[in-house]
Amino acid sequence: MSTIAPEELAKFMLTPENGFQSQAAQISHRQEIISTWGGIRIGENVLELGCGQGDCTIVLAHAVGENGTVDAVDPAPPGYGSPYTVHEAQQHISSTALGPRISWVASDPLNFLPEDSTEPKYDVGVLAHSLWYFSSPLTIRTTLQRLRSLCKRVYIAEWALSASSAPAYPHVLAALTQASLECRKLETVSNVRTVVSSAAIRKLAEDAGLKIVSEGVVVPKAGLKDGFWEVCAVTSQRFLQQIEDKVKDEREKAVVIALRDATLRSLEGLEGGRKAVLSMDVWCGSLSVQERSTHP
Repeated sequence: MSTIAPEELAKFMLTPENGFQSQAAQISHRQEIISTWGGIRIGENVLELGCGQGDCTIVLAHAVGENGTVDAVDPAPPGYGSPYTVHEAQQHISSTALGPRISWVASDPLNFLPEDSTEPKYDVGVLAHSLWYFSSPLTIRTTLQRLRSLCKRVYIAEWALSASSAPAYPHVLAALTQASLECRKLETVSNVRTVVSSAAIRKLAEDAGLKIVSEGVVVPKAGLKDGFWEVCAVTSQRFLQQIEDKVKDEREKAVVIALRDATLRSLEGLEGGRKAVLSMDVWCGSLSVQERSTHP
């Protein structure tokens, strides 16, 4: 995989002028994840599930080169997202030099994936920071089962629920707080819908017929703002109002409020408060397809 500065790849994204450095940090983070997986080879055909606005997609598209392809799938409606919508962001990337390598697919992953494939269509299937958007662990397992027959190998990256430094602990608590509220909603558009730990992902992958080949942890750099954004979300008055509106059982409400209070308490020891929050660790796993049993 050829190297390129994250600032150069960030130019392919539709980004507000004051958000360029934050976007470059997101690109750099995806580059580190892909390196931890073991890389993407020139000429490979890649399937990305949960592509969003294309942060990882452009890194993959650059990695596969002119002869490679990336099918980028996401269920979000065209108008989802801010300050730019998913449609606007994706169409902007399509207008760049990387555009011809990418096919955008607006679909739920399970509607896109065949139930069984006689032979692999893709060299690699990628799920980068997308598992927490899935509706349930069962949906994750079913998705991995279908990827098993469609891809030669599968790469997964997700928040690890661990913190290598104290300023990242508030992010862990904020994510669990958000999840504790969202699992009590019938419908959600949150970016934290189904929290699964790295241990749970390993088990789901094993149940789906995938084998961990290698794994590692990426410790995000200070420029990655996901932890800050999540902490701001759950400590806001708006979030407190959502608890009152959505959680009717008093004991369940007490749990969500306690987690929010724990998040607030974790900020007290940080010089700089919320602005000092870092993003938690990221678990990265490279998986291969287990041999299917054959019968004479």
